[in-house]
Amino acid sequence: MILFSCKEDRGSYHGGYYWIYGYGLPAMERYEAMDGISEKWKIKHYSVGGCLVEPDEMKKIDAINKRTYAAIERKYGKRWREAYRKDVDDFVVKRTDVMDVLITNQFFRNELKKYNIEIYNLDKEVLELNDKEDFQVVVYNNELQYENKECFKVAVNTKNRTVNLIK
Repeated sequence: MILFSCKEDRGSYHGGYYWIYGYGLPAMERYEAMDGISEKWKIKHYSVGGCLVEPDEMKKIDAINKRTYAAIERKYGKRWREAYRKDVDDFVVKRTDVMDVLITNQFFRNELKKYNIEIYNLDKEVLELNDKEDFQVVVYNNELQYENKECFKVAVNTKNRTVNLIK
């Protein structure tokens, strides 16, 4: 008897995202940019080990990632990595554009005041939502208790320079 499956191998695909696992010391700015475009690409990165990772563990991680890369290639095409890297690099500039909109927006400054957050001490997460200059910004206050750290979310459009509260 021969058993086979028609189910497509999607690598590490969970919760609507492709998961790519890493090890070693991450470049934090790069990880922040990859997180920033995760909604657009439906790709998440997760560090499974620090600086010291056993060779056997590295082989397992690399094997999982190889299957995931193949699944991503089936979805986005053979040149997905170049487009993805360009989006990561471009995100650094776009994040600056988002901050430019936020610091000049009176509504946003008023929201910060409600939580006693100074603009120069802003802890935030910026997520690119699409190619139309739409972003989501989550503002945190790390001085609050863990469950209350997230203060508010706003939608930012850098083209129209608009900021709207997300409830």
